[in-house]
Amino acid sequence: MAPGLDFFKSSESSDTPVVQISADAEPEVNDTYKSPAPQVAPKPGVYYNARLDPKNFLEGELSLDAATRLRQMLARPGIVIAPGICDGISARCALEAGFDCMYQSGAATTASRLGMPDLAIATLNDFVQSAQMTSQLTPLHNSASVVLLWFARTVYQYIRAGVAGMHIEDQVQTKRCGHLMGKQVVSREEFITRIRAAVIARDSFPGGSNFVVIGRTDSAQVLGMEEAVFRLKLAADAALKPKPVLVNVISGGLTPSFTTKEAEALGAKIIIFSLVSCVAAVHGIRAAMQSLKKTGTDFSSAKGMDPKAFFEVMGLQEVVNLDTKAGGSSFDVV
Repeated sequence: MAPGLDFFKSSESSDTPVVQISADAEPEVNDTYKSPAPQVAPKPGVYYNARLDPKNFLEGELSLDAATRLRQMLARPGIVIAPGICDGISARCALEAGFDCMYQSGAATTASRLGMPDLAIATLNDFVQSAQMTSQLTPLHNSASVVLLWFARTVYQYIRAGVAGMHIEDQVQTKRCGHLMGKQVVSREEFITRIRAAVIARDSFPGGSNFVVIGRTDSAQVLGMEEAVFRLKLAADAALKPKPVLVNVISGGLTPSFTTKEAEALGAKIIIFSLVSCVAAVHGIRAAMQSLKKTGTDFSSAKGMDPKAFFEVMGLQEVVNLDTKAGGSSFDVV
């Protein structure tokens, strides 16, 4: 069993993993398919949108719309596994491996686009531009951190970019990666106001949107696990019950080292591996650079991958097929 799993079985543990929760879709992790229970009228102050009720996403083929597709995946049996990506190359590799949901990490995007640590340096444009590129490849689950005055604009731009959902967190504006020490969080009231602002923006999007609002708290390390759980319950009330749990796993981070099966057995609906591509990229690129410096050639680091093989991973054959179907001949020979 992975270290730290005892915490989720006992409220007396002192571990403080990073806990996140998707605040507006229905969890379902059983192997047997059960009919949804009749909808109970929400209590006062609890957000409810009948159009986004999870029972509306149980049937039919998976949608080509990213947000709708994510809601379908959340409403149906099985855990959603979302590897973290940092750029187009890592996204293509994730697709090649067979993943149907990807996580655009704020830390990974900052590192990839700016070469900087996750210390509130990247801007909305950095995240949106990255999301626009990767969401054209496949439905995408995205994370970014924004302040209240930007919520409507951020949600609108993400919806237009084809993103499925985003985190709304409770760190102060000068935030940092949730797996670093020294974090500061805003009050409960400000956190919930942020959630409500995102929900209002989503619900007012012209033509409607199934965009998923995910409440995330980094308060466990700062204020304790009881406060973190309480904040997530407040976030769920501000967005929509029931509430599937999202767990963020980074090797060496503050979260226990869950495997996908362990997380699913404990009731998690989504598990993200935020830095899986970035860390692997650092190891691979570092080794290639050191080898080139030492040997004067990239022969060993290429491992037999020629340019065409590289472009095949990047979707070369799709472009060739499209050109051929359209009657073109530009890529008869490549």
